[in-house]
Amino acid sequence: MKANTVIDNSLEPKVNKKFNFMGLIQKIVLYVLLISISIIIITPVIWIILSSFNSGTSLFSSTLIPKHPTLIHYKELFTQTDFPIWYKNTLKIATINMIISVILTTLSAYAFSRFRFIGRKFGLMALMILQMFPGFLAMTAIYILLMKMHLLNTHWGLILVYAGGQIPYNTWLCKGYYDGIPRSLDEAARIDGASNLTIFAKIIFPLAKPIITLVALTNFMGPWFDFIFPQIILRSADKKTLAMGLFEWIQKQQNTEFTRFAAGAILVAIPITLLFVFLQKYIVEGLAAGATKG
Repeated sequence: MKANTVIDNSLEPKVNKKFNFMGLIQKIVLYVLLISISIIIITPVIWIILSSFNSGTSLFSSTLIPKHPTLIHYKELFTQTDFPIWYKNTLKIATINMIISVILTTLSAYAFSRFRFIGRKFGLMALMILQMFPGFLAMTAIYILLMKMHLLNTHWGLILVYAGGQIPYNTWLCKGYYDGIPRSLDEAARIDGASNLTIFAKIIFPLAKPIITLVALTNFMGPWFDFIFPQIILRSADKKTLAMGLFEWIQKQQNTEFTRFAAGAILVAIPITLLFVFLQKYIVEGLAAGATKG
């Protein structure tokens, strides 16, 4: 018995060493993968930031760091181009779309989550099917519809397209989060005489802050970076968005304003980056809870 005990004890360190060795290999592979992905993502960002300070018109320079850095391209954006107009238009469209989309999706999700009515199951199924089709498939129909409504070349036409297109996915996302909020809170409020709108405004809305923050941010980002729909709907120079205006600087062969384009791209990315930094907690919580609850 003693001999067997000695043999068993002698094997334990080998097993532990083998286990630790495999764990170390896994960590090394994981860190190498994460570092490689980070380099792939960060390198273009650093390159375009440094290129925006290049004194020439090309994105390429002889060195990684420009020899004669300058802020002239940022100054030219506001003095020699329509960049401020594009920025104002894009900010207007993104903000109004965010507000309308949050109102529509949160209220519709509340109705599907808390009420039982005829057509509820069919409505949920319709929303699920609609979100499977990309908006690009409806470009022709959207164009004709806006033309009939005399909304072509208007910001409101673009806002309606964005707000309507976001309803199916965001409604499902918010409904999943609302389903995780106890109904006992609603019942207690009704006993005190609260209406459905009061319950939503004073109970559901504050508790659903993470998912509402996520919906607001995604609906702000969509118009901010979108190029396809503005290119189809908008025509006048005074109604162009940032994506349309910046693209014009590099779309033709004779256009060589690449460094100015880089400076504009940096200014476009700054607001979204700041929003992600300050709202990261709510974004992660909203994504996790909205996808699993219900």
